Amino acid sequence: MEYIDARRLTGPSLLWNKPGTVLDVRCSEEEAGALIPFWETNIRRMLEAVGWADESTCSWRLSGGVSLAFSAPIDALYAASAINEWAWVCCDSEFNAADAADFDATVERIRAEISEEANPELLKLATAAEKRGKTLLWDDDEASIGLGMGSLTWPVRGLPEPDEIDWGAVHDIPAGIITGTNGKTTTVRLAAHIARMSGKNVGLSSTDWIAVNDRIIDRDDWSGPGGARNILRQQEVELAILETARGGLLRRGLGVTRADVALITNIAEDHLGDFGSQNLNELLNVKWIVSRAVETSGFLVLNADDDLLVRKSAEFSGEIVWFTLDTDNPTVEKHVAKGGLAFVLDGDSLLRVDGASSVVICKSEEIPITLGGAASHNTANALAAAALTHCLGIPVADIRRGLTSMSQDDNPGRSNVYSISDFKVLVDFAHNPAAMQALFNMARALPAKRRLLAFAQAGDRTDASIRELAQSAWTIGLDEVIVSELEAYARGRSPGEVYGLIREELIKCGAREEQIRHFFEETESLDAALDWARAGDLIIMLALGDREAIQDKLRSLSN
Repeated sequence: MEYIDARRLTGPSLLWNKPGTVLDVRCSEEEAGALIPFWETNIRRMLEAVGWADESTCSWRLSGGVSLAFSAPIDALYAASAINEWAWVCCDSEFNAADAADFDATVERIRAEISEEANPELLKLATAAEKRGKTLLWDDDEASIGLGMGSLTWPVRGLPEPDEIDWGAVHDIPAGIITGTNGKTTTVRLAAHIARMSGKNVGLSSTDWIAVNDRIIDRDDWSGPGGARNILRQQEVELAILETARGGLLRRGLGVTRADVALITNIAEDHLGDFGSQNLNELLNVKWIVSRAVETSGFLVLNADDDLLVRKSAEFSGEIVWFTLDTDNPTVEKHVAKGGLAFVLDGDSLLRVDGASSVVICKSEEIPITLGGAASHNTANALAAAALTHCLGIPVADIRRGLTSMSQDDNPGRSNVYSISDFKVLVDFAHNPAAMQALFNMARALPAKRRLLAFAQAGDRTDASIRELAQSAWTIGLDEVIVSELEAYARGRSPGEVYGLIREELIKCGAREEQIRHFFEETESLDAALDWARAGDLIIMLALGDREAIQDKLRSLSN
C-alpha cells in the first residue's frame, strides 16, 4: 500500500461533479477493500471535528489502486487536502505500521488552516451566481462570473458584495471543449479558424498556447483548467475553443461545469501505465469527463469509427452528434435514420447529414491540411471540427471557408510538408502508436522515388511496442532509416538500448545494416537526411525534442 498524492478537485472529475479533495493510493484489490472503510471512518471523524459533517465521500477503484475523495467548501480546499494527507497517515499507521498522528493536535492545525484560507465573500458570490444561473469561475488569484465578453473578474481577495454587481451585464458565450488521444490540437486550431472565418473573436487554449485571434497570450501547455479559465475571462472573446488534456482532467477535473459542445476525437494508447490511466478503459473514463458539461444541455460529438466511444455512448443521456470516415458506418446509419445529426465522408465529400437530408460541405482534397486527401486522419479532424462548430452555431458556408483556407502554417508541427529543392520533407510530432500509424499511412500514400524515416522513441515504451513501431515503419517502403538517441527521453533505459531494439527489428523485417543509421540529436538526423535526399525523394521526420529548431530550419530551406 503506497501513498501517491492528495490534491484538490476544482471541477467535474472521475469521481463526481463536486469540488473537494482526492487521495490516490496504490494498492491491491484486497488492500482496497480494507482501506476504503478505514479511510471513511477516519475522514468522518475529522470532518465532524472541524465542522464539516455534512460533506460527502466517495471512492473509485482503479487498476492498481483506489482514489478516495470527499467534498469541501471551495474556499478551503488546501485545508481539505491536508485532511486527506492526515487520513493517509492514519492508514499508513494501520496497514504499514508507520507512526500515528496526534488527532487533537491535527484538529487544531486543520481548524487554523481553514480559518486562514476562508473567503466568505467567495462563498456569497458563488451562492448569488448559482441563484441567478450565472457561471462562476474561481482559482487562487481571481474569481469571475459570466464568460468571455459577458464576464466580470475580480481578485479573489477583493470581491464585491452580490448586490453591488450589475447582473444584467453578465452572460455566457458559446464554448466548445475538445479532448481525445490524437488530433486535439489540430481540431482546436481548425475549429478556431472556422469561427474566425465567421467573424467571431475567438479565444483558444491548447497544448501550445493560449490566444485571442492572432494575439498569443502565452506559449506553454495550457490544456488544463487554468488555460480554460484564462481564455474565458478575456472580455473581447465571443466564442471559446478549449483543448482539454488527460493530465488536467485527472489532477484537477474539468475547467468548466457547462459548455455548448464537447468533442472526443478518439481513444488510443498514450500515457498508459500512469495511475488513473493504466489501460484504455481507464483512459476512456478520464476523457469521458467532458461529457458531464453537456449532458443536460448542449451536444456531445463523438468519433463513430472508435469502438470504445461507440460502446461508451450508451451511457450518455444527452444529444450525440457523430462523425465518421465510413459512409456505411452502422452506428451513424442507425443514428441518422432516427433523425440524428452526423458528419460523414462520402467518397471524397464531407457531408452534414441531418436525418434524411444532407449538405455537401466541401471535398477532402480542398482542405489543405489533408494533403490532397492523403492525410486521412486530418480529414477526420476536419469532420470533427465541422461538427463542433456547427453545434456552436457556425453556418455551413463559413465552415466550408474555414476548412478550405487553413494552411499548414496555421497548424505547425502537425503533418507539415516542406518542399526543399526537388524533394519533400514531411514533419510531425506524433509520439504514440496511433498517431505514428496515421503518419505512416499518410507517408505511404504520398508519391516518392525513395523514402527515408528519421525518428526516435521514448524509453518508457515496452520492448514489444518499440518493436511493433519498427515493424509498422518498415511497411511504408523505406530505403533508409535514421534513429535519434534522445537522451532526455531515455526514461531509465541505457544509451543505445532503444536504438538496438529498433535496429534488430528492422533487420528482421528485411532491412540491410547499411540502411540504418544512428545519431544522438534530432537535428543531426535531419542534417543527415537532407544530405541523403535526391530529386523525388520523401523524408519523413518525427520530432520529439528539437521541434522548433527543426521547423525553423525547414522553413528557411523550403521553396
